[in-house]
Amino acid sequence: MNDEQGPEGNGYQGIVLVDGVCHLCQGLTRFIIERDPLAKFQFASLQSDIGAELLHKGGLPVDEVDTVVVIENGKYYIRSAAVLCIVRQLKMPWPLLYAFAFVPLPVRDYLYRYVARNRYRWFGKEEQCMLPTPELRKRFLS
Repeated sequence: MNDEQGPEGNGYQGIVLVDGVCHLCQGLTRFIIERDPLAKFQFASLQSDIGAELLHKGGLPVDEVDTVVVIENGKYYIRSAAVLCIVRQLKMPWPLLYAFAFVPLPVRDYLYRYVARNRYRWFGKEEQCMLPTPELRKRFLS
């Protein structure tokens, strides 16, 4: 597999796992899609079978859905590191946010966990995962 191909050799460079029922996480997915014109990322819900399989493969707890996970070149990124991994791949000006990588990880993850703990209260949640449009369906793992 070369650097331009994702985990399945399909041209994708990473997989983003999100809480499929969280409005904030669904918004993050839409945000990424709109700013990822080269379609570098594929997506899956943490609650899905493929999400659980990927979490297990990466040695991460399957029953915890309080973090975004990015899998890139076989490496797993969680919490703020995952967010930084995402913004680094988006069209400008979003990669400029990668400068926050210089903020110590405990500080970044403290802020991340604060938002994650309150995301349902602040943003709400759905009973089911977001359904992608037919043209975006190929970017969602099932």
